[in-house]
Amino acid sequence: MSTVTGFDAVIQYLLTKRPDLTSIDPDLDLVENRILDSLGFVNFLYVLEEQTGEEILMENVTPSDFRTINSIRKRFFHESA
Repeated sequence: MSTVTGFDAVIQYLLTKRPDLTSIDPDLDLVENRILDSLGFVNFLYVLEEQTGEEILMENVTPSDFRTINSIRKRFFHESA
């Protein structure tokens, strides 16, 4: 059994927050659709830091960096959407 890492691990984490979903549209607003909320945000940051290998400083990011899977991919994994 392989371990999911990197961007795929972030997707898996987000899917655990909404077990009714089997996938997440890359442009779906994660906050409006209650996949990412204020209570789980700190845990999400930990997962994101773990998977990118980089510390995320709040003064270097904006809320829009976390709104969609595409914005997360572009900002933290340096991949185009």
